[in-house]
Amino acid sequence: MFFKMKKEFAVINKFIENIEGWLSPKEGELLYNLAKNCTGKGVIVEIGSWKGKSTICLAKGSKSGNKVKVYAIDPHIGSSEHRKKYGKVWTFDEFKKNIKKANVEDIVVPCVKTSEEAAKNFDKPVELIFIDGAHEYEFVKKDFELWFPNLIEGGVMAFHDTIGGHEGPGRVVREFLYNSKHFKDVKFLDSITYGKKVNQNSVFGRIKNRYVLFLKDTYELARKFHLPAPIKFFGKKIVTLLQKFF
Repeated sequence: MFFKMKKEFAVINKFIENIEGWLSPKEGELLYNLAKNCTGKGVIVEIGSWKGKSTICLAKGSKSGNKVKVYAIDPHIGSSEHRKKYGKVWTFDEFKKNIKKANVEDIVVPCVKTSEEAAKNFDKPVELIFIDGAHEYEFVKKDFELWFPNLIEGGVMAFHDTIGGHEGPGRVVREFLYNSKHFKDVKFLDSITYGKKVNQNSVFGRIKNRYVLFLKDTYELARKFHLPAPIKFFGKKIVTLLQKFF
C-alpha cells in the first residue's frame, strides 16, 4: 500500500512541479494522503490556494478516496508578502487553468473571498482544513479562530510554513496545536504541522504532543547550522521516524 501511494503521487507530482507555488513533494504527498483518508463526514477547506498547486494535491487525493469536495478559498490578489514581491497580483485565471488541466474541476469549489468573508456564511462541517494564507501571526491566529468551530471531532487541521522563517504559523501551532488539549497526534513534515481535533486530549496524548514539539524545536535549531547535505537528509529521516516511536 505504501509503495502504491508513492507511485500514485509520483504522477501527480510530475504534473504540479511546473505550477508556481511553495510546496515540497513530501508536503504535496501528505496533503494527498490526508484528503484521501477523508470519510465524507465533512468537506475539505483550503485557505490560500495561489495558483492551485496544493489544491490539486488535495483534490487528487479526495478523488482517489471518497470524493469529498474541496473548497479553495483565496481572494487571488495575493497576501501582503506577495504584493511586496510581485506588485499587483491576480492569480485566479491561472488557478482555473491549472485546475482544469488537472481534471479536478468537478471536485474543487473555488471561493474568491478572504478567509474571513468565506467563514461568515460557511455552514458545512469540515473534515480537513489546510491553512496557508497570510503568514503574519494575527492573520494566522484569525484563520484558526474562524475555522476551528467548523472542524469536526476527529477532523484534521494543517498549517503550512510552520518551520523556516515564518514566525506567525510557527507561533500559532505552538499555542493552539502542540499546547492545546483539543488536538492529538500533532506531527510535522517539512514545513507542515498538522493534528487531529478532539474534545479532550488524554494526559499521554498531551505529553506526546510536547515530545514532538521538542523534536520540532531541535530540528529548527539544527537547520540554522550549515550542515552538509547528507547530514541534513538523514536528519530529516531520523526526525520523521522519531515521531512514530512514541
